[in-house]
Amino acid sequence: MISKIRICFVLICLFISSSLLSVSVYSTETTNDNVVITFKLFRYLEENVEEDAEFWIECNINSEPYQSPLFDSSQNGKPINWTIYLDTAPNPAIFNLTIFLYKSVDDIDVLCDLSGNDSYETNSIQLTYYPEVGWWDGDDHLNDSSGYGRLNGCDDGSIYINENDAELYFSILQLDEDGDYIPEWIETNVFDTDPTIDDSLIDYDEDGIPTGWEWYFGYSPKTFDDHANLDPDNDSLSNIEEWLTWDYDSDPYRKDIFLEIDCMDESPSGESSIYPEESLEMLHYPFHRRNYVVHVNRSEIIPYDEKTDINELLNYYDSYFLNGNPTNWRRGVFHYGIYVYETTPKGYAFSGDVDPHWGYHPGTNGFVISSSRMERNARWFTETLEYYYASATMHELGHNFGFRLGDPFGCDAQLGKYPWQIMYYVYGNYVSIMNYRYTYKVFDYSDGSHGFLDHDDWGELDLSYFEYQ
Repeated sequence: MISKIRICFVLICLFISSSLLSVSVYSTETTNDNVVITFKLFRYLEENVEEDAEFWIECNINSEPYQSPLFDSSQNGKPINWTIYLDTAPNPAIFNLTIFLYKSVDDIDVLCDLSGNDSYETNSIQLTYYPEVGWWDGDDHLNDSSGYGRLNGCDDGSIYINENDAELYFSILQLDEDGDYIPEWIETNVFDTDPTIDDSLIDYDEDGIPTGWEWYFGYSPKTFDDHANLDPDNDSLSNIEEWLTWDYDSDPYRKDIFLEIDCMDESPSGESSIYPEESLEMLHYPFHRRNYVVHVNRSEIIPYDEKTDINELLNYYDSYFLNGNPTNWRRGVFHYGIYVYETTPKGYAFSGDVDPHWGYHPGTNGFVISSSRMERNARWFTETLEYYYASATMHELGHNFGFRLGDPFGCDAQLGKYPWQIMYYVYGNYVSIMNYRYTYKVFDYSDGSHGFLDHDDWGELDLSYFEYQ
């Protein structure tokens, strides 16, 4: 059911944009706050970004241009936090924004693609911000499947075409009197809350989520919503769980994937199982192009163990992931990856609380990877250590999404790994990281476009498979 507040927002937007209605009814005379626009992070989504590339953002606001500092390629995928402060005086009813992201290499400037439109001329973003309600619409809007405050150039379907696709995260907030960022007008005229009191953490309607989150995502803080069971983006995270992970920038209308990583401490002779930062960055790309946004939490360091067996993993799972609490809410939110020095097999999916513990059973939400195997791969073969870590992680996560031995056809096929095996060719069209032939050659799941016996992994990702059954 569409909430009353969303209906109100639509009516207000129509009211503002109509030249037949008087703007004075939609008054801004009591608004004296600053609008704060923060560009948080950008990520260039093509295969490689040139080492000497520089990026910058241009933002035109009511025809006035603003330009960010230059960001070099080392800041790709890392917080940038470029902020624009706007005084609402003389209190315009709306702010019109145009956003550009540029890349420069060898003094050649290229407009990166942030838009879901399929022509170069529309690579920029057009937004309209309404100060009274604190929301915006246009090329990004409430209920956007790529995320509210997240732009994605791959939304036009150009995932495998180099169009300088990028993603850009931003927020637009107001510095109001009570510090809850909820504009005075909507508090007074719609929510019937006190604009002089910070009520962002107050749950007026007792539906499990407080005012600040409900306002931001278009729900009414005075109307009960069944947030414990609402999952509008079908990512197997209820609105309650989306609220619990809001610090990670989760979004109830965009699919989010959470991963906790625990690593093993160094051995006395210096062997390390610490997951490389570059591998974490690589993990974002295939998912983010398709609007599955990955959030990674590095948690704890496990004491060194020369070789780790399944029983030790179960103890780690209970102690380091569940923290001894089998009802820990993180169980239904986070996947769990452990990186140990040595284990057999060298990587596999498991669960600590669903029988059987070892294998492909529904409820499998964890995996373990041997760092010594990753190091051997980097010594023997052509890719980097970071690439092998990232590839093994994406493969094992695939089992958490429901891909199992032989389902799809070619998944985890031991008899199809090498060119001298006949199944190597039988499974050849299944161009997926889940196929052992491609695990360290293709950093992607298959989209089913490669012909006979291929499989659309992306179309059948089961985000609920890891849940406790």
